Amino acid sequence: RFAGRAPEDGETVDVSDVMRRMVKEELLKFDGTPLFPKRMAYTACYELSAEERNLYESVTQYVRDEMNRAQKLDDKRKGNVGFALTQLQRRLASSPEAIYQSLKRRHKKLDDQREELKKIQQGNHVAEVFNGYQTFADIPDDADEAFDEMEGGDYENWADQVVNRASAAQTAHELEAEIATLKVLEEQARKVVHSEKDRKWEQLSSLLQDTPEMFDESGSRRKLIIFTEHRDTLNYLNERITKLIGSQDAVVTIHGGVSRDARRKVQEEFWHNSEVLVLVATDAAGEGVNLQKANLMVNYDLPWNPNRIEQRFGRIHRIGQREVCHLWNMLAKNTREGDVFERLFTKLQVESEALGGSVFDVLGDMFDEVPLKDLLIKAIVDGESPETRAYLDTVIDSALDREHIRDIMRKHALVAQHMSMEELYAVKEDMEKAEARKLQPYFVRAFFLDLFEKLQGDVRERERNRYEVRHVPSDVREWDRSFGQSRTPVVQKYERICFEKDLLFVRNKPQAVLMHPGHPLMLAMTNLLIGRTRGLLRQGTVLVDPTDEGTEPGVLLMLDHKVRESATEKVVSRRLQF
Repeated sequence: RFAGRAPEDGETVDVSDVMRRMVKEELLKFDGTPLFPKRMAYTACYELSAEERNLYESVTQYVRDEMNRAQKLDDKRKGNVGFALTQLQRRLASSPEAIYQSLKRRHKKLDDQREELKKIQQGNHVAEVFNGYQTFADIPDDADEAFDEMEGGDYENWADQVVNRASAAQTAHELEAEIATLKVLEEQARKVVHSEKDRKWEQLSSLLQDTPEMFDESGSRRKLIIFTEHRDTLNYLNERITKLIGSQDAVVTIHGGVSRDARRKVQEEFWHNSEVLVLVATDAAGEGVNLQKANLMVNYDLPWNPNRIEQRFGRIHRIGQREVCHLWNMLAKNTREGDVFERLFTKLQVESEALGGSVFDVLGDMFDEVPLKDLLIKAIVDGESPETRAYLDTVIDSALDREHIRDIMRKHALVAQHMSMEELYAVKEDMEKAEARKLQPYFVRAFFLDLFEKLQGDVRERERNRYEVRHVPSDVREWDRSFGQSRTPVVQKYERICFEKDLLFVRNKPQAVLMHPGHPLMLAMTNLLIGRTRGLLRQGTVLVDPTDEGTEPGVLLMLDHKVRESATEKVVSRRLQF
């Protein structure tokens, strides 16, 4: 506020304003431009068809009835049943395919349990035996927090197990009645799926084809990330989007069942392969993964934990992103959950405009008194009551009250103080000196292009000093698979590479990858060359300085300074001494 100077006597300092400007949206680079680009969020609403509406009401009624029955159970089993039912409701909102497959699996598993129970115990009351079937191994104490405590694949498998088996039934009669209900719901969902009338997909299809932000100025499709919570929906979207775009290679997926190595390979393909346009992912890709190659995101399913919305948006809105980031949240109008989310996003949009968009950084902390999940469950169980609707509106309005948001932002400011201009320019000068001392890009580029040609790679210059790698030789990729130590795999194609930071971003051109001696592709090429020429390297070489008239030979020494911890070591500096 005072441009690096101290305030004069009598001059007031609005501390809250200083700290507000320190949050993500207000951070600046050395040249005074924003560190983070602008964020835009939209609500993509759609109306359910008549068939979808009937299915929604039927499944929701089933969920409400079973939740009421679950209140009679012990806390552990009640938690498992509650988790299973809320998951069914979320899959109902996800896609017809997701709820159909979930109902089908649950119907079968409970039917199998019924047959087993008949063999174990005769009679009507089976509560004691049935409780044994509702015990799940390695479950966190709080079922709804399991996502944060388990690996992605473990969580998805465990969640499916609970959804398929956790029931509030305590007697054979209750179990029979629930199975009969599931049979009817399964058939109803099957008819909706086979009707191919999916209003949510139609809304997404319209976004993909008719939204200007989906295309660059040349008319080419931009890269896009779509988040869903359920693997059935992920597979469904993969098939439909592939048909829409017309290319088998256009869509890649990440879910909890994808190994970490395979996940990194998919991420690299999405970054560097120009043919890969859409990534469909569950929340296994929502944390700790850099997806800023894209600046477009769709929340096909809305998480009931607002932290995850924040985390998802953070996959593209991060340091290094140059484009305005766009997010579309899809929700069904006139549904119990949809009404809650619609009011939330409407209020969020108003406060975001007033506070400069930075509310996304603290979205997960707004519902500190009443969790969003509890509001959604209350809407499902008793959403038709005017008193409940008024209560939900009051809680949401209170959570997104402007002063409440400002208080949270003050607590979560990225920094609590700022540097003086003298300190800032001193750091900048040190960085410029370090830049001048490093290996110059010209030599890195010359070495890379010469070696890549010798290894029979295919690289073409597209813009000045920016290149497209059309094919990385298989032996280079094989060396990386066998001996590479980086978590980032070498892929077959790179849409753009460059050797200077200033060329990473060129208007209306693909973002480039900075190629340097430590990049996995460069390391693989260099080590492959060393392996092939090891005999020559052992012979050594003689360097002649034409300006040196002396006759005494000298020796060049390469000094490495390393830090070693256990079996690993890292070079921290390297100097050539004569």
